[in-house]
Amino acid sequence: MIRLALAGLRSRLAAFLGTFVAAVLAVALIGGAALLLFSVLTASPTTHRFDAADLMVGGDRQVSLTTVKDKGKGKQKTKTKTERLAGAPALPADWAGKVAALPGVTKVSADYAFPIALTTMDGKPAGDAVGHGWASAALMPFTLQTGTAPASGQIAVDPSLGLHPGDQLLMVSRTGSHRVVVSGVLAQRLDEQRAVFVADSQVSAVSGLTGPTAYAITGSATAASVKAALGVDTVYEGQDKVRADLPTALPDYIGAISIFGFVIGITSFATVFVLTGTVALTVRQRLRELALLRATGATPRQLWRLLSAETLFVTLVAALVGGPLSVVAAEVIAARFRTLGAVPPQFTVSVNVGVLLAAIAVTVLVAQLSARVAARRAIRIAPAQALQETLVEGRTGWVFRTLTAAICATGALVILAVVPLDGPFGMGMTFISSALLLSAVGAAGPLLVGLLGGLLSRLAGLTGIAGWLAGAFTRAENRRVTSVAVPLALMVAINAPMLLNSALSADLAAAQEARRTASASVATGVLPLSALPDDGDYAALLPSRLIVDEGGKPEDYAAYGIQQHGKPVLDLGFTGGDSTANTGLAAASNGLAASEYLARANGWQVGDTVRVWLPDGYATELKLTGVFANNRGFGELLAPADLIAAHDPRGVVTSVVFHGSLALDGMHVVPPQAEASGDADERQGAWEIMIAVSLGFTAIAVVNTFAVAAAARRAQLAQLRLLGATPGQIRRMTAREAVLTVAVGLTLGIAVTTVVVAAFSSAQDGTLRLIVDPAAYGGLLAVVGLLGLAAGTLPARLVLRSVRPI
Repeated sequence: MIRLALAGLRSRLAAFLGTFVAAVLAVALIGGAALLLFSVLTASPTTHRFDAADLMVGGDRQVSLTTVKDKGKGKQKTKTKTERLAGAPALPADWAGKVAALPGVTKVSADYAFPIALTTMDGKPAGDAVGHGWASAALMPFTLQTGTAPASGQIAVDPSLGLHPGDQLLMVSRTGSHRVVVSGVLAQRLDEQRAVFVADSQVSAVSGLTGPTAYAITGSATAASVKAALGVDTVYEGQDKVRADLPTALPDYIGAISIFGFVIGITSFATVFVLTGTVALTVRQRLRELALLRATGATPRQLWRLLSAETLFVTLVAALVGGPLSVVAAEVIAARFRTLGAVPPQFTVSVNVGVLLAAIAVTVLVAQLSARVAARRAIRIAPAQALQETLVEGRTGWVFRTLTAAICATGALVILAVVPLDGPFGMGMTFISSALLLSAVGAAGPLLVGLLGGLLSRLAGLTGIAGWLAGAFTRAENRRVTSVAVPLALMVAINAPMLLNSALSADLAAAQEARRTASASVATGVLPLSALPDDGDYAALLPSRLIVDEGGKPEDYAAYGIQQHGKPVLDLGFTGGDSTANTGLAAASNGLAASEYLARANGWQVGDTVRVWLPDGYATELKLTGVFANNRGFGELLAPADLIAAHDPRGVVTSVVFHGSLALDGMHVVPPQAEASGDADERQGAWEIMIAVSLGFTAIAVVNTFAVAAAARRAQLAQLRLLGATPGQIRRMTAREAVLTVAVGLTLGIAVTTVVVAAFSSAQDGTLRLIVDPAAYGGLLAVVGLLGLAAGTLPARLVLRSVRPI
């Protein structure tokens, strides 16, 4: 059977080329996306400051909530959910004495870590960094490349900052702006943070910390003995020592995990969808051969083994090419994400053999299943009936197809109707809905193509004999048309919703940004809260992260500390509580304000008490004083600025919205639209990359599918030549067939896109939009249409050139 399979591959090399190309793409994209996700899940700091310490003691760096659910009959189910903090609490001063008294401890060092911003003397940014006391330099250890250790009013800086001894700067922290002079430049640098050291005597004044954020222990004491002495579990050794550092000083891969998870979802669906169709198309071209083998005595088991061996050989050879390409694809995507800032600059792709083998295994499994499904009827039924159905397409399997399509379409509509698409999972849910609707289109493809193709083919018949013949072939060869029209629909319906919904989100965010700061000026930079002026009309904003309890699960949200002074300048569109702009902001300055989405999702009402955790882990309860609507590109929560400054390790004002003129040292007025959210920019860039990857793959897949379909028509085109058709007539016929196929594919893709975009649009602001960004949408459809026409005509012309009538 193996020899027969190899002989079949040699004799029908062109027929299997399409499967080979699809399998290469499948391995490359699934493997590349899986490598990216694996890399962020296993990423760890490449360097940290505690190599010279034997043990590190830190505070709790996360919020943990435990819920107990009664399952009846005396059984309970306990769940614990955690969320990482953005800061670190100050540790008790007496811990140093307790640890120093333990046997084997030779030294206990207090470590301080706090974010700072460096600016030039005229307020221009010089870089963000993490500050430490000079005593902490010995924990790595750091040494000086040039200059001296910092004294009062001096700093030693990371070499990546590009500073030199003698440079004068302003060091801005939550305690104020401090004039400093660079005393020395470090010889070492960290990949995860820019370390800046101040004199130990100035740590408290600069950081605002009431105690160290970690303790370093030198000696032979065990982690267990330290945990027992302090009554905590946050004692670390080995590679885990890095967990005692400031959370924001470590690389954050939380966003990257969700992005790459989405990438692998898109690529996996698209590749499996295309691979299934391509393999099935290749197998259907051989149904007559399989039927003849049955007629000459081959058993169904032998034919299954033949198909399985042929498909396995093709996919394994494809894996040899696709495996290295997956590494290349992962590196290219990772480089782009590093440029966007969606992943830390030091992020690298980890090549894992197990991950690549899993991608290959998925490709092989999908190809095997596709081949079996495509050939199952021809192999199982009687040989005579199988031969008959190779001439006239069978009409079987409609019950299963219809049921599958109904289930997928219902699932998509339920998601669009029930899931809140205006929340953080809206884009992900629209992709799932698009995938389900496309699955419904794939299942009901022959029926849908038959209906649309039947109508369009009769219109094509009005264009002459070539159009009539193209329409006749379109109606007669429904499954062939379906196999090329569905990938076109995939190309539209996977990419268009992402393109249009992300554009709509960006437009709505820009519109809300304009409303928030209408007729006001915006100044950006870094400014301590204490440096705000005592007069003028302004709203000062301190960016932060707050954690709230959502039914036993801690969730982290972007937030701002706000200080409102004078007349209202920031319009957040308050809809709950006192909805006037002035009193709404004033109320937020004394309590907690939440976005409409967050309040609705948690069932909060104005006047409710909400428990929140601040970045250093401090838990408090705040009264919900307002609900606001203009939160896009801004944040979900507002809290008093002084509360944020006291418990956020950074705790500085980064933007001030004001009327008239205002003296703000170290800040610069920018156009309102320039005050964009970094997270929003990263998300938009991520969508653009995913669209580019998906569009590129589906484009290749469409060309490949058309080529496979064209190659299978060699005998048919030869028969037309024998019947007297000229090459010109056949070219015109295949061109009209391509037009019909592209029209059907575009129609199906537009239908899916319209449903998804309309639902997403309505969820955003209540406005039903069937078309978003007409220029981008029209451009995408034009690209897909032209690609389909080229892919439908050029392969057929190449085949026609090699056709000999006899």
